Amino acid sequence: MMTVDRVQPPLRVVLTDINAEVVEAWRAAFADTPEIEIRKGSMLNEEVDAWVSPTNSRGRMDGGVDGVIKRHLGAGIQLRVQRAIRDRFAGNLPVGSAVCVRSGATNPKFLISTPTMQTSAEDVSETLNVALACAAAFQAIHRQNEEEPGSIRSVALVGMGAQTGGVPARVCANLMWTGYTLFHDYRFEDYDELRRTIVAQLDDLESAPAEKRVRIEPPKRRPTSRR
Repeated sequence: MMTVDRVQPPLRVVLTDINAEVVEAWRAAFADTPEIEIRKGSMLNEEVDAWVSPTNSRGRMDGGVDGVIKRHLGAGIQLRVQRAIRDRFAGNLPVGSAVCVRSGATNPKFLISTPTMQTSAEDVSETLNVALACAAAFQAIHRQNEEEPGSIRSVALVGMGAQTGGVPARVCANLMWTGYTLFHDYRFEDYDELRRTIVAQLDDLESAPAEKRVRIEPPKRRPTSRR
């Protein structure tokens, strides 16, 4: 069941990428969302509580943003991510789910790993994986803040799937906007429910050619229960 969280301090959200095309696409997609900070640059330079890393279902940090983060934080971060995947998901992290682990550093304190693909190199340009991954990242924040209230008050994300996944910048921005807008205020009882909800609401996009996908208006939400 989808529920509305208790009132908590606003989450500071930073979108940052070295790809200027992704940054411009974000500015267009998030034009009506002024609270989101958007800038061109490396996520490594962002002082936030958590970084979100697009990964694969095995948590192998062997390329892309994952590889950059592993070099920056050290090999131990991959061990922590894979241990969390093993303990919580039997070693295979489905698209539309995420794990949050302590980074071992002061900045960031946490790393959220959420898969945009099953394997380490996969074209996901014709899928909803970016929206699923983005929504799952915010669910991981909700869960962490339930366990340790206020532990994540700020988060940085990159252009999910826009590099290794081959997702065009405009599509990436639209799907991230969807994942953020529809789900950043809501907590699901489990990731299966999240996946069912987002696919049911947005599956009409799967059959649309990438070049014809446009910004999505939020669908009507189902009734929710207050916690």
